[in-house]
Amino acid sequence: MTSYPTPEFRRTALAPGLLGAIVLLAGLALLDNPGGYTIIRFAVAILALIMCVFAYQAKHWWWIPPLAAIAIIWNPVLPLPFSGQWWVAAQYVAAIVFIASAILIRIRNPDDKNARRR
Repeated sequence: MTSYPTPEFRRTALAPGLLGAIVLLAGLALLDNPGGYTIIRFAVAILALIMCVFAYQAKHWWWIPPLAAIAIIWNPVLPLPFSGQWWVAAQYVAAIVFIASAILIRIRNPDDKNARRR
């Protein structure tokens, strides 16, 4: 038994969101290496799809389209031939989407013992 209150919300998307942002920013170093950047594409696409599942579970529907777009654009199976400054800018924009969605997607904690009885 603990005297600490249980949190009202869980941020289940925090870990994959921050990890996705880190992978995107680390991937900037591998933009010229096609073999190494394929690993970045796999990681970003998978983490974006995981975030879509968490957004769906939290009923935050507005995060699904940008996260699905990230999963499609960074798709390693049928890679889109992007390059140049626009691609570098897209890396930063996707990292911002990952961080913002990681912070804002939250699910009500079913174990909240401090909730008012109804």
